[in-house]
Amino acid sequence: MTYQDREIEKQYFTIGEVAQQFNVAPSLIRFWETEFDELRPRKSKKGNRLYTPQDIDIFRTIYHLVKERGYTIPGARDLLKQKGPQLKEKIDVIQSLEKVRKFMVTMKKDLDALGKAQG
Repeated sequence: MTYQDREIEKQYFTIGEVAQQFNVAPSLIRFWETEFDELRPRKSKKGNRLYTPQDIDIFRTIYHLVKERGYTIPGARDLLKQKGPQLKEKIDVIQSLEKVRKFMVTMKKDLDALGKAQG
């Protein structure tokens, strides 16, 4: 495999990139860092936060619990400590199913539109 054939994956993301990915303010990410021990990004020499894909997975889990499932911060913190790895797997399955559902709904709309155009 040549260098050009390999897909280069980013190892670190800025707080702005993470905030944009989840459509939240950077201040929320900084706040959650103070509330959740699991969320500890590296810092550059200048003090900029650098998030690894693993950090983003942790943030995704916290985001799912607090924003999508409605847990309080203490409730989400307790759940993370009790069921860390199991919880991540469950959230991954839920997100995968949501993507499949979105695809199926889009396909149904396209088929309905095609049927109307032909009928």
